[in-house]
Amino acid sequence: MTALSTTKPRLLTRTFVLVWTLTFVTFFAAFQLFPTIPLRLRELGASLAESGRFMSLFTAGSALGALVTGPLGDRVGHRRLVVACAGLYALFLGAYALLTSRWGFYALAFPHGIVWSGLLTATMASLAHVLPEDRRADGLSLYGLASPGGVIVGPLLGLWIQQHWGFAPIGWYLAALFLLLAILGTTLPADHLHGRPEGFKWPDASVLGPCLVLFCTALGYGALGSYTAQEGLALHLPLPAAFLSCMAIGMVLMRLAMLRRGFGRRPIRKLPAMLVGATLGLVLLAALPGGTWRHVVSALLYGAGYSMLHTLLNAKLLESTEPSRRGSAFGALLFAFDAGIGLGSFTLGWVIGHHGYRLGWALGALAMVAALPTALKLSRD
Repeated sequence: MTALSTTKPRLLTRTFVLVWTLTFVTFFAAFQLFPTIPLRLRELGASLAESGRFMSLFTAGSALGALVTGPLGDRVGHRRLVVACAGLYALFLGAYALLTSRWGFYALAFPHGIVWSGLLTATMASLAHVLPEDRRADGLSLYGLASPGGVIVGPLLGLWIQQHWGFAPIGWYLAALFLLLAILGTTLPADHLHGRPEGFKWPDASVLGPCLVLFCTALGYGALGSYTAQEGLALHLPLPAAFLSCMAIGMVLMRLAMLRRGFGRRPIRKLPAMLVGATLGLVLLAALPGGTWRHVVSALLYGAGYSMLHTLLNAKLLESTEPSRRGSAFGALLFAFDAGIGLGSFTLGWVIGHHGYRLGWALGALAMVAALPTALKLSRD
């Protein structure tokens, strides 16, 4: 009698669902904050160009903080870091609800970004202990539905609350949500002592290529979060957050398609095609006429390609990085990504403020083209 065929390991374990939920709630909350704080800053006297500076400072804190919080999670334990960062995140959100000066937002943005980096790197590193080794690409694709799932509804809800009741209720209820995240974090699996290094360890050179791709991608992405909703409001679109929500829908649809189709033995080979798809999305946003349909079509294409960049690069890092350095590796990746977001939000925000939205979107697409040679090299390695 022939042996039974080997069954694939389960992905939907209790721990996986918990990590998925933590990520979903994190992005659900964050993407209510990111489009509404620039509008709150405009209410407090900021110009269009200045309104993107909160995002620049926030992501600068996240980028620099990731270089420390990644190795810190390896050392003190990822569960502890998740709980601590979620609690601190709640304090920042409560403070935003009380602020009546835009300078207070700028002062808190940088340390808030550091805490955000700790939450993301610790959650991502925790996932490495959850996924079966031979199903990491599938698991990361399924896990990747968490962040766009939060992005789909977050901006719609945040903008609706602000337009009806103002900004303060957003800060208060999101603070309560992150306190809940801190409580949920205590139920993560115990940290493994054998997985901690004796001291801080920096990632090796294998992360440089993925970091460069994400940095170039993030230059355009940094402006999208701060300015697509403002362009929607300026054009009097029925749904000002249409781009962000449709971008997330594109992410979900692509991930579902890839889960059905599979990634093959070398998932990284799909990286250049996904990068080209995301670039075309920004090109359409810059070039197509009209308002709502331009946002919808370009966002669906951009989101479909953009979402898989993270999945493919994270899968490559999990494959090539030793367990004791995974926190530092994901920290380096987050540093590159958030440095790109911060620089993109600042520089493209200046371009948008002085020369219009479309030139900003075109420059974001050009930055992504610059990443294509590195993506091609990674796909062949």
